[in-house]
Amino acid sequence: MTQPPLAEQLPYHRLARLSPRHQWWRPLAGTLVVAVGYVLAVLVLMLCALVAGLALGYPEDADGWPEFGPVSGTALDLLSIAVGIPVLLLTVRWIARRPAGTVSSVTGRLRRRWLGMCVLTAVPVLALAMGGMFLLPSGGGEAESQWVGWPAFARALVMLLVLVPLQAAAEEYVFRGWLTQTAGAFLRSPWAALVPQAVLFAAAHGWGTAWGFADLLVFGMCAGWLTWRTGGLEASIALHTVNNLLAFGVSAAVVDGLASDETAADAGWQTVVLDVAGIVLYTAAVTWWLRRRPLQRTAPAPLPPAHPYGAAPGQWPVHPYGPVPGPWPVHPYGSVPGQSPVYPYGAMPGQGVMPGQWPGHPATGAPVPPSGTAHPGAAAPWPGTDSPAGSAGTGEDTSDTR
Repeated sequence: MTQPPLAEQLPYHRLARLSPRHQWWRPLAGTLVVAVGYVLAVLVLMLCALVAGLALGYPEDADGWPEFGPVSGTALDLLSIAVGIPVLLLTVRWIARRPAGTVSSVTGRLRRRWLGMCVLTAVPVLALAMGGMFLLPSGGGEAESQWVGWPAFARALVMLLVLVPLQAAAEEYVFRGWLTQTAGAFLRSPWAALVPQAVLFAAAHGWGTAWGFADLLVFGMCAGWLTWRTGGLEASIALHTVNNLLAFGVSAAVVDGLASDETAADAGWQTVVLDVAGIVLYTAAVTWWLRRRPLQRTAPAPLPPAHPYGAAPGQWPVHPYGPVPGPWPVHPYGSVPGQSPVYPYGAMPGQGVMPGQWPGHPATGAPVPPSGTAHPGAAAPWPGTDSPAGSAGTGEDTSDTR
C-alpha cells in the first residue's frame, strides 16, 4: 500500500506558504495593506494626541503642535511605532489567510520562556558594551550633561519599561517578521530573504554616517539570522528591547537627553565597534544556548487536498466508472429508496421475485418447470437429446454401462 506523502517542513522565512489558500499576490498585497494601514493608524494617534494636548492646555510650538515635554514626547514617538503591531497581525489574518501567530514563530505563538532566556542573555552582554562606550573620549558638549534627579529619572524609566518593548517588538514584527516572510515566499535561500529587510531596516533609521548605517545593517543581519536559526522572533526582540532600553535609559538620566534627535545612524566608528562587538557576542551566546536547548525551527506545510475523483493517498483506488471491490457490484448511484440492493445472480434467499425473473426461477423457491418446458431464451435441444444446448447437466451417469 502506498504511504501518504509527508508534509514539507517550512523554515521561518517560508511561513508565508503555510496557508492552504496561499497565492503569489497575497504577500505583495499584504505589504501594501500594512503600509497604508500603518499610516492611517499613526494619523489617528496624532489626531488624538493633538486633541488631548489642546484640551489639557499644553503650550504650542510654532506649528501649532502641543509641546508635551521630553518624557511625554518620547512616549508618543514610541507609541507611533508600536501601533504597527495590531495593523500587521490583522493583515496576516485577513490578507495572508493564516494564523497571526505564525509571524511570532513556527509554533504559532511567542515562546515566552525562550524570550525570557534571551533577555537574560542580552542584559549582561549589551551592558558590557554600553559600559565600554563611557570610556570613549567625549566631546565638550557631553561634559556639561547634568543628572536629572531620581524623581524625573524614575518617571522616565517607568515609561520606557512599558513602551520600549512594544516599540522594539513592532520593528521586529515588521522587518524580521513580515518583510522576511514576504521575501521568503519567493526565495528559498534564507540569506536572500534576510538581506532586503536588513537594508530597509538601516534605511528606516535615516542616513547619518557610513559607520552608523553599517552598524544598523549588521544589527539587521544578526537579528534576521537569529530569527531564522531559532524559528521565531524571540531572540531578535530581546536583543532590540535590551539595546533600546539601555540607550534610552542613558538619555533619560541627563537633562534634555530624551529631547535629542540623534539616533544609531549618527554613531561614530568607536561606538560602532563596541556596539557590533556586543551584537556579535550576543549572537554567539544564543547559538551556544541552542546547542543545549534545541528549538523547533520548522512548521509542516499543508498537504494538497485529495483528488475529487480519486482515492486519498494510501487508500484502495476507486475505479471512476465502477464500484469499490466488494462482494457484489453496487449501483453507481446507490440503492433506490425503499428497495434493497439487487443481487447479481438473482434474488437473495427469502426474497421475492426480482424484476426480470420468470415464474419458477430457481432463486424464487418456486417449482422448476418440467423438462419439456424450456425457458423462452433457452437454446434448441441438441440433436438426439432432450437437453438444451449449453446446459450444464446434472452430473449423474444415466448410461447402462457396468
